Amino acid sequence: MIIPYQELSKEALTNLIEQFILREGTDYGETEVDKATKIEQVLGLIKSGEALIVYSELHEEVNIMSAQQFKQMQAEEGDYHIDRDEF
Repeated sequence: MIIPYQELSKEALTNLIEQFILREGTDYGETEVDKATKIEQVLGLIKSGEALIVYSELHEEVNIMSAQQFKQMQAEEGDYHIDRDEF
């Protein structure tokens, strides 16, 4: 199920993004990017629809993933489902 980012408090959204950044160990190239910049980059992806906040009922967890990754996972596993018509 997709969770609209607008339904999360600012604190909850920031915490979710921070956990995602730490878990993913994202590499930003030759120069180090500070945590605040990483958070803004991921938030921008979420706001643009390129990344989604997804709840897995099977795994009982919330994750951030690309929209493309979500569609692929949905087709492969049927674990995640879409509740909104626009996706």
